[in-house]
Amino acid sequence: MVPDSFWVLARGRRRAVPPDAPMTETKPDAPTPAGAEPGLVAAGVYADGRRLSEIAVDEAGDWAARPGHVVWIGLKDPPEPLLRRVQRQLGLHELAIRQALREHPRPKLETYGDGCFITARTAQIVDGQLALGETHIIVGRGYVVSIRHGASSSYTPVRERCEASPAALTHGEDYILYALLDFIVSNYDGVLEKIRAQVERIEDHVLQGEQPPGRIERLYRLRRNLLRLRTAATPLLDVCRRLERSDVIAIDPEMAPRFRDVTGRIDRTRDDIDAMREVLAFAFEASMMLGQAQQTAIARQLASWAAILAAPTAIAGVYGMNFDHMPELHWRYGYFVVLGVIAVVCGGLYAFFRRKRWL
Repeated sequence: MVPDSFWVLARGRRRAVPPDAPMTETKPDAPTPAGAEPGLVAAGVYADGRRLSEIAVDEAGDWAARPGHVVWIGLKDPPEPLLRRVQRQLGLHELAIRQALREHPRPKLETYGDGCFITARTAQIVDGQLALGETHIIVGRGYVVSIRHGASSSYTPVRERCEASPAALTHGEDYILYALLDFIVSNYDGVLEKIRAQVERIEDHVLQGEQPPGRIERLYRLRRNLLRLRTAATPLLDVCRRLERSDVIAIDPEMAPRFRDVTGRIDRTRDDIDAMREVLAFAFEASMMLGQAQQTAIARQLASWAAILAAPTAIAGVYGMNFDHMPELHWRYGYFVVLGVIAVVCGGLYAFFRRKRWL
């Protein structure tokens, strides 16, 4: 299975060739094999939603210039020389390439000429920890360039989804852009499910009055991860709304409901994050209260035992004084009486503290 994609697609509504024209193209000579070039994941040609052949990066410009065709180049942590080749082939704006070479803390959308540059933050759970990456999408008439950096799932499912929907794929770059954003938001849901499972376990422990070691640290990490995920996902709302309204590029009106659906999913993701943060805030407060209650219980126990031990200490201290005239010292049963008094006092104090639930 080939991860990610480098595709060329026919855009049905802009088709410039006759409807009865053949749907095949001459296979390019010696295309770059998938994975043979660092940073380039795969290459493929599609027309009317159907695969034609693979192509090389240096052929992308010719394919993109054909009326009714769209080139999709999929890259993963590409070196700058590869990006420069893509720039020359597709005529990408210099600022778009500069943006693609740097990290962006928040999603955004910027326009350059007749194209736009979109940054989306991706999320994965790696070794039990939240890891964030980036996907840069450069979109223009006849091309889509998707660039993955850092923690990001393979876009193989996006390719398979597009290939399974040839009718939708005829919308060209609009559908590709939607499919990429929808996949990124879907991954947010997967990350949230894993975090939710941890939150529910902690909530169960709190309701059962348990206070396992390290809970406060885990609560802090979970709240921090949720905040990072919210910061990554929420700004994508504005990006999708602008695409829905075609504020930046001419989006097919038929695609507007799809971008609206992505916007709604991001809204729900944000609400889920806020709800889980509220649960964690309650769990944090409850854990602090449980900790204080446990400390109070321990203090009471220590005070109770101290009082119990103080009684025999005081009695023994009295008879440990070196006075000549202490009648009890010469009494035949004095020793046993003192022991009895100590036992009675200690037993009475123990029963008293037990009734008070201090012991």
